[in-house]
This record gives sequence, structure tokens and C-alpha cells, in this order.
Amino acid sequence: MTEFMGELIGTMILIILGGGVIAGANLKHTKAEGNWVLITIAWGLAVAMGVYAVGDVTGAHINPAVTLGLATVGDFEWAKVPMYIAAQMIGAFVGAVIVFFHYLPHWADTEDPMAKLSIFSTDPAIDSPVSNLVSEIVGTFVLVMGILFIGANEFTDGLNPLIVGLLIVAIGMSLGSTTGYAINPARDLGPRIAHAILPIPGKGDSNWGYSWIPVLGPVVGGVYGGLFYQAIFEAAPNLPFWIMTVIVVAILLTSLKVELNKVQSA
Repeated sequence: MTEFMGELIGTMILIILGGGVIAGANLKHTKAEGNWVLITIAWGLAVAMGVYAVGDVTGAHINPAVTLGLATVGDFEWAKVPMYIAAQMIGAFVGAVIVFFHYLPHWADTEDPMAKLSIFSTDPAIDSPVSNLVSEIVGTFVLVMGILFIGANEFTDGLNPLIVGLLIVAIGMSLGSTTGYAINPARDLGPRIAHAILPIPGKGDSNWGYSWIPVLGPVVGGVYGGLFYQAIFEAAPNLPFWIMTVIVVAILLTSLKVELNKVQSA
């Protein structure tokens, strides 16, 4: 298997199982209309299965934010980054299409367009763009840092993917309830494109006005997570680390100002 096909297949598995659990929870007349705990556990297992599937072939990034974070700190070749991201995007799109066909009889029975859209892509619990961006930055920062923590420890062969899956469960339960924790540009954008193209009955629009947040936020969080680990845990701060620190602090202060202004004007 080529690395391109490996990332494609791994990301496809991620979306089939991750999008599939949301479809089971959101669509009417399924046997799995569920809750947030069900969704977070299934997403963690979805990541673990994707990593188990192609980890030996590609390292199983299955996430452009992870690819960019690792490349930024020299743990991955920049020359391979475009190929990995292309494979991840295609895999996420294909996975979403498979979920659509799997639940084919249930789309027409579900009236809520947002319930259908959330199967494919994320949306915020409270629509506040800068704060939503912060949530995606923080979640992906923790993801990339966590992956580097896990990589720095020795586990029994075969356990690493499961530990990464548990990291996803923890992020979902602790940080995911604000925006739906995309923490992966391909996970959100690929299926969102599928939502826009597929003939889903009563689907409504694809909320493109929000779509930049689950792309930019994970990219910033992933890159900063890698640089932070390198600077603090490996005692090797560099100019990109300080530049990203200024950018992240500026975003945090902007979000604080926006939310305080809302309170004052209420």
C-alpha cells in the first residue's frame, strides 16, 4: 500500500465510524438515538481503528493538523505534506459518502436540517466566531501535544493506537461540547463538501460561513502544539514558537474582549 492510499483509507475509516455514530444518534428511526458520551467514545474508537489500519504504512496522521504539527518540529518531511493532506481530504469525503448510503432510508424521516449537517461537519453550541476558533485551537493543541506525549513513552506493542483513541475520548468529553471538536480540517471540510453535493432530502445549507473555523483553528492549534512541545519539553524554543505564541495570545485576548463586550452591552 502506498502512503497516499494509506492516509486515504485511514481517514475514510475514521469518518465512516465517527460520522456513522452521529448519524445513528441524530437520524430518526435508528436503533441508536443516543447522547454525547456515546458519540465521544465512538469517535475515540474510530481514531484507534484508523491508526490500527494504516499506522505501519503512514504513521496514521489521518489529520492535516497532525501532519502540519509534526512537520513543523521536524518529525515529518515537508515534501510529503501536500500528498498526505490531499489523501486525508479525499478519504474524509469518501467516508462521508459511505455514511450517507448506509443510512439512506433515514434521511427523509428526519426533519431537522442541522441534525443532518452535524453528521457531516461541526457547528458551535454558541455562535461566537473568535471563541469558537479558540475552542478548536485548544482542542487541537491538546491533541498534538498528547500524541507527542504518547510517542515519548514506551507501550506494549499494539497499544499506542488505543491510547490515542482514549486521548480523543478525553478531548471530546472535556473540550468538545463547545464546537463539536473538529480538531481535524479534513474531518470537517471533506464531509461538508459531501453534504453540499449529495442529494440529501431536506438537508438545508452547508453553513459555509462557519467552515473556516474548523480548518484554521486546528491548523493553528496543531502547529502550536508541536512548537510548544519542542520549546518546553525538549528545551528548544525557536523564532516560529515565539511568533505563534504571539498569534495565539492575540486570539485569546480578542475572544476575551468580544465576550466581555457582549456582557456589557446586554
